[in-house]
Amino acid sequence: MKTIGLIGGMSWESSSQYYRIINERVRRLCGGLHSAKSLMFSVDFDAIKGMQAEARWTDAARELSDVASNLENAGADFIVLCTNTMHKVADVISDRVHIPLLHIADPTIEAIKRAGVRKVGLLGTRFTMEEKFYIDRLKHAGKLEVLVPKEDEDRKLVDRVIFEELCVGKVKAESYEAYVRIMNELVDRGAEGIILGCTEIMMLVRPGSVSVPLFDTTTLHAAAAVDYALAA
Repeated sequence: MKTIGLIGGMSWESSSQYYRIINERVRRLCGGLHSAKSLMFSVDFDAIKGMQAEARWTDAARELSDVASNLENAGADFIVLCTNTMHKVADVISDRVHIPLLHIADPTIEAIKRAGVRKVGLLGTRFTMEEKFYIDRLKHAGKLEVLVPKEDEDRKLVDRVIFEELCVGKVKAESYEAYVRIMNELVDRGAEGIILGCTEIMMLVRPGSVSVPLFDTTTLHAAAAVDYALAA
């Protein structure tokens, strides 16, 4: 079994879900008392969030690259960056280390293709929904058509719920209803599935919330990490 190097803390609410999903999958696949061999470095998210807000991406890339290097030196066989937004600097992190980085979009693309979906809605932070780093990977690597909420106010709402509620462990009924409305509007525009493109959204939205499949990046990424760790 390979050792998984997890870069967590963005937020720790979702990082705890990674740890749970990874170990539950190892136990299910391997049986007995098996659990994952893993290392996690949990960053101070408040500092990273400040870098995001001030567009200090170079600083954020440097800090996360240092973390990845530390995990490699500690014995990690590959890196899992437990956040969608910070994959904006994934290439910088990958260039810093000599071990693979398992990109969060790739297992999501694979799941979408298995489902036969070609047009997807995307929810996430404003960075994920509005910048090219994530959508371009879905379009180019996945050959997918990607829709985001059309109204600026809706994108702001999705972003605000992530940072002000889910990242601090708050799950509100009114926010769930707002997300369902926004997802249904994406479906009305032709989305055949919805990507939960922030690792905290799975705390709020569950399969069955709308009429199309949901692709939870947290669960898909964590499962892919286990499969990679167990592969020969």
